[in-house]
This record gives sequence, structure tokens and C-alpha cells, in this order.
Amino acid sequence: MAASKPKDTKTPETTQAAAMAALNPMAAKVWQDIMAESVRFMTERLDKDKETQKALLSCKSPTELMQVQAEFYQEALSDYTQQTTRMLQLMSQTGAKRSYDDVPL
Repeated sequence: MAASKPKDTKTPETTQAAAMAALNPMAAKVWQDIMAESVRFMTERLDKDKETQKALLSCKSPTELMQVQAEFYQEALSDYTQQTTRMLQLMSQTGAKRSYDDVPL
């Protein structure tokens, strides 16, 4: 019986992440933070969307439906605005802070 080859667990994504970490560990950390924050936000928004769907399906009048929709849009707008601010803060991280005094002339 022939021996089976070990399964290659490397994917292009893991290979790229490893290369980025080797070249610039700070950039790799920021990238991981951005991806983790994106996943967190998407999960949270999907949960809220599901709850809104339940509320929409349980509405008994057009007025109630309009109220649920208005609340949903206001909350979504607020959530996306806050998320944009968080993502911009994460993207602007440079790691080490430098002062003007440490630059040789």
C-alpha cells in the first residue's frame, strides 16, 4: 500500500499573512486588528438585522411597520458611522510614535 502524502494546509492567505508578518510585524498586527474588527462588526450587524426582520414580521399595522423601519435605519446609520470611525482609527495606526527630535539632519 502506498503511503499517502501529508495534506498541505497552507493557503494563499496564510502564506501571504506569514510573509507580511516576516517583513513588517507591525503592519501584520494592524491588518489582523482590521480583519477582526470587520468580522465583529459584520456579525453584530447581522444579528441586529435578524432581530429587525423578526420585528418587521410581527408588525400588526402600517404605523408599527414604519416605526420599526425608522428605528432600524437610524440605528444602522449610527452603527455604520461609528464603524467607519473605528476603521479609520485602526488604519491610521503606525505602531511606533516618532518625534521630530529623533530625525538626523
